[in-house]
Amino acid sequence: MIDVINRGIGGQEAPEEFSRIEADVIAEAPVMVIWQVGTNAVYRNYNFDQVQATFAAGLDVLTGLPIDVVVMDSQYTQAIIGTPDLLKLANQFMSMIAEVAADRRVNLFRRFALMKQWVDTGVQLSELDDGAPEHLHTSEWATDCVTQALLGAINEAVARTVIAQG
Repeated sequence: MIDVINRGIGGQEAPEEFSRIEADVIAEAPVMVIWQVGTNAVYRNYNFDQVQATFAAGLDVLTGLPIDVVVMDSQYTQAIIGTPDLLKLANQFMSMIAEVAADRRVNLFRRFALMKQWVDTGVQLSELDDGAPEHLHTSEWATDCVTQALLGAINEAVARTVIAQG
């Protein structure tokens, strides 16, 4: 049996999330943590250096524990990439997230690139959000597709580990 506990709080980003790691994550003694980061940093124009510092500090805490850590970067919706300035900011945050995750040797699920690929191959950007005026949150279809892709990536990683230990 697998229990999934969602400790996400809408609108929060790494600085607020970092302050909750002990109580909301470590106290649960998880075997895996999936940390979604980046969306609110772009949407709410968070301070880049503060997000980077608290994200890195959070990963330092998590990687010191006997758990698997997966970072999931931003979603790709109109609210995140809808203007040239937003797209530039989003790309800066996605690059930083990738660099910090690689530096900490943490698994990175590139949701932003996956969703961008869908748009590049013909899916309408409007199909990726839930239709609310903010155009921020993903649609049920996009959420399901991301979930299936993440599950596939986790299963592949587990299979590689089993083979390596073989």
